[in-house]
Order: sequence, then C-alpha cells, then structure tokens
Amino acid sequence: MVGGDGVGEGGSGRVGPRTRRGVRTREALVAAAREVFERDGYIDSRISDIAKAAGMASGSFYTYFDSKEEVFAALVEQVREEMLHPHLRERSGITDARSLIEAANRDYLESYRRNARLMGLFEQVAQVDENFRRMRVERGKAFVQRNARMIRALQESGQASAELDPSITAHALSAMVSRMAYTVFVQHQRISFEKLVTTLNQLWINGLQLTPAEPTDEDSAHD
Repeated sequence: MVGGDGVGEGGSGRVGPRTRRGVRTREALVAAAREVFERDGYIDSRISDIAKAAGMASGSFYTYFDSKEEVFAALVEQVREEMLHPHLRERSGITDARSLIEAANRDYLESYRRNARLMGLFEQVAQVDENFRRMRVERGKAFVQRNARMIRALQESGQASAELDPSITAHALSAMVSRMAYTVFVQHQRISFEKLVTTLNQLWINGLQLTPAEPTDEDSAHD
C-alpha cells in the first residue's frame, strides 16, 4: 500500500525448480545476476559473468533461465515482492489511516533505498526494451490499485474527501512518492531520509483531506 510503483512479472513460463537444491541454485544465480548487473550495468553484463559470480559453469545458467533478460526479470520481480508489502496492515496491526500511510511510505522508501542501483537500472532498461516497459506499467498498476482500494475505504468511512476520484488520486500520489524516491536515491538529490518521509506523508494526508484522528482514551487522560 502507498509507496510508488513496483515491478511486474516476467519470464518465459518455465517451470520452477522442483528440489531444494534446484531452488538454492536458482537463487544463487539471481543473487549473482544482481551483483553483475549492478557492477557492469545491464547492457554490458554477460551470462558467463553471472555464472562465474555464482560459481557455476555457463551451461548451468540455461537450466534455469533462457536469457539475460529472463534473469533480470526474475530479479526485479523479487524486488517487486519486497516493495509491495501486501500484508502491511495484517503484519503491523495498524488501523489508523495516518499511521498506515506513514508506515507504508517508510517501508517503501527504505526498500527503494536498499535497491536503488537496481531500480535505476530498471528505469533505464524500461526506456529501450518494450517487454520491460510493459513490466514497469504493470508494476505501477499494482501500487495504484492497492492505494485506490485504501482511498475508497477511507472515503466510505468518512475519513477522506468523497470528491476525489480514488484511481486518479492513487495515480498522482503514488507517482509522487516513486518519483521522489528515484530523485533522491538514484539521482542523489540531497534530502534527508526523515525529511523525505515526513514531507511525503503530509502531502498524502493533505491530498486526501483526511479528517483529524479521533483522540484515544490515553490522549483524553492527558487533557
């Protein structure tokens, strides 16, 4: 929820490994691919270098992936799962709208910061490769749909402005967060992390015109 855009699934429909050893080998190749892509860039990375970084022969690579494009797609899908946070509410127990927005934005930005080199590469590749461009579009849809559902729920409970179109609002706010993440963590705009989180949270709250939070029993006790 909240955050910006994620990455869509890629691949050739290949059946995944059926044994634990196969799973570990595939994971090792994906980890090695990340190392090579981040070191050499997408265009200059070679399958032989990925296999070498994984400690394998090049032939082993083709047991799990058909191409450099496919292993890159697997890598960005892995990051997508990390960044979407599909069970944030259930995991954290957060129900207050402001707290949920704050937690989701913080999680997304921390994840983006950890994966900044890869996210920068993905943005570049999506500009020149139609398959990855489609993946990027699907990635954005996943975030927008999740955020639109949250906005509708807030409207139905009377917490957010009923005049807002949930889908358009989700598009705008999600794009704001993802673009700011790219600007700060990929383009290295000097903004402190806490100031970034605080500002984006406030813009979300202002944009939704959230009603003031209800005072808790504890708050009342201190009045």
